[in-house]
Amino acid sequence: MKQTISLLTTAFIFITFTTFGCNQTADKLKTTQLDQEKSTQGTDSGILDTATFGNGCFWCTEAIFTSLEGAITARSGYSGGKIKNPSYKEVCSGSTGHAEVIQITFDPTLISFEVLLEAFWASHDPTTLNRQGNDIGTQYRSVIFYHNDVQKKIAEELKSELNSKKVFPNPIVTEISPFTEFYVAESYHQDYYELNGDQPYCTFVIKPKLEKFKKVFSDHLKK
Repeated sequence: MKQTISLLTTAFIFITFTTFGCNQTADKLKTTQLDQEKSTQGTDSGILDTATFGNGCFWCTEAIFTSLEGAITARSGYSGGKIKNPSYKEVCSGSTGHAEVIQITFDPTLISFEVLLEAFWASHDPTTLNRQGNDIGTQYRSVIFYHNDVQKKIAEELKSELNSKKVFPNPIVTEISPFTEFYVAESYHQDYYELNGDQPYCTFVIKPKLEKFKKVFSDHLKK
């Protein structure tokens, strides 16, 4: 865990948090056809695993997780609520109980769940309850939806250690809950940064954040 603590300490210094809200620019966006076969692509190992995280606006976090070696897919969606097949508008209302999340399909022989957790905690402020900058509400909560007991144990132990070492200036409030269901977000949310790089949110928020992330996680980026 020492390497994780050191990495996240560095990440917190480099990766700043924005006050620009993502729900302020959800119009006139380019769309992409979801490639349903990506999540079942073969790998050299033939083994794939899944991780589901909520760490603020998924436009930012999709770009971050997509950049990591071993991340086969990173899809924007909704999880943690009780409404089936929610729309973006419904989730933004805060009435569904869902959080904006990224679901990552990854090859555990190329990237570990621990490294994904490092990227998760480094890419947002996990000390603010139900808020990331100007994005306020339970839909923007910091949350790890674990898929098995191993993920739960790793997440709880790392969260406890980060708090005890005071890596962040305030206590981590990240929720650690069992995964239930994932609803893929509308197509215009997928590959958002790649398709909408000229949008103000991409230019002024995602791009600088992604560049800082890549400097810290350079050893884990796709070649």
